[in-house]
Amino acid sequence: MRLAIAPPPAFPTSPLRARSARRARRPGHEVSTAHLQAAYPFLAEGGLGGRGVYIGRDAYGQAVAWDPFELYEMEMISSPNVFIAGQISTRKSAFVKTFLYRSALFGRYAWVVDVKGEYGRLCRALGGTHLHLRPGGEIKLNPISRLASAEEQDALLQAVAAAALSRDLRPEEATGLTAALDVVRDKHREPILPHVVEVLLRPETSMAERLVTSVEELARDVRTVALALMRLCEGELRGMFDGPTTKSIDWNARIIVIDLSEVADSKAVAVLMACATAEIQAQVKNRHRRAEMAQEVTPKTNGTVDEGWRIYREIKLAEWMQQKLKLCRRWGESNWNVVHRVSDLAATGAAGSRESALAEGVLAETEIRRIYKQAPDQMRLTRERLGLSATQAAIVPTLAPGIALEIIGSRSAIVQHRVSRTELTLIETDEHMHLRKAA
Repeated sequence: MRLAIAPPPAFPTSPLRARSARRARRPGHEVSTAHLQAAYPFLAEGGLGGRGVYIGRDAYGQAVAWDPFELYEMEMISSPNVFIAGQISTRKSAFVKTFLYRSALFGRYAWVVDVKGEYGRLCRALGGTHLHLRPGGEIKLNPISRLASAEEQDALLQAVAAAALSRDLRPEEATGLTAALDVVRDKHREPILPHVVEVLLRPETSMAERLVTSVEELARDVRTVALALMRLCEGELRGMFDGPTTKSIDWNARIIVIDLSEVADSKAVAVLMACATAEIQAQVKNRHRRAEMAQEVTPKTNGTVDEGWRIYREIKLAEWMQQKLKLCRRWGESNWNVVHRVSDLAATGAAGSRESALAEGVLAETEIRRIYKQAPDQMRLTRERLGLSATQAAIVPTLAPGIALEIIGSRSAIVQHRVSRTELTLIETDEHMHLRKAA
């Protein structure tokens, strides 16, 4: 079959231009349908469909919309987790805020661990719960909440202690910490960190017998761990994670923001972020269980750790976070990790190292990726870890703010994020840099 393709009609603005257009008209070009199917611009990616949150437009001008849970339902991905990397001022935070704002229309819940204090406006717009944690403040969160399982409590404490000591725990320290936590759970309905510290400083005879040692020797073995955990209960970090979770908190709000901006400069901020994440995920699981018991549709939640690179620089906390990613499907949760560079996943690490294995594991659990502009010197590692093609790797360093290389499963596209006027007030992060007040 052969088709005749005529030139497009002219749209003259004057009689002279109209006569010129008619004189320039040429016969139509004939082409077979076998060749027409490959003619530009008819060759283009079919897109993801219209199910989900509107994102913006791709390089072909086609609207882009998606939702982690819809993509999973359509079997386009096997993991709903999201990874976002971009230099400062590439507008990656603007994307996260608008996505969470728009996804509320689809009944999605959200939580954010906010180190920079940027999500307050979004929280108010959605009528959410804003928890401003500060030393000596009125809000407390319990990272070893009874809502978490014994294994989850133990894993968090092991990771927090190792991060606080900047080294792996010795075998006697790790087993002593586990034994202390078991004693606390037997004695108290709601275990809290001060209880664990007290038992570590003054071990009980049952702990020593269980570990085949003396009480005095056990106390010496775990004293350093006890002092490391004590820092979360006293001094500059007191009053945030050293007691039962404040009862008045509304955990059923559409969005929950944990604001750690007042302790963002603390050397222990990564530990604090992990503690906040642990408590909020325990609450998410509790909400999920209640829905299951009531035989209701289980809620779907997007959880974001902004400035997630702070956690990934502590190898034990990073390994703890990686385990959280593996369990996301069980609890109807999409975990969002926002970093500056791919190398922020703990550290670059040599091939075969723990750091390298961690980065590979985190990315393996993430099939939705948005890569904003990266520095040229980051592209070798970025290309290796993300499996980018030569063309994709060449494009990433040239991307303008708000434009990202979006990789979803086996599909990829250059997508420009669109922001409405209503959302502009939600994403402003540099208002203090302006010379004049807004009208």
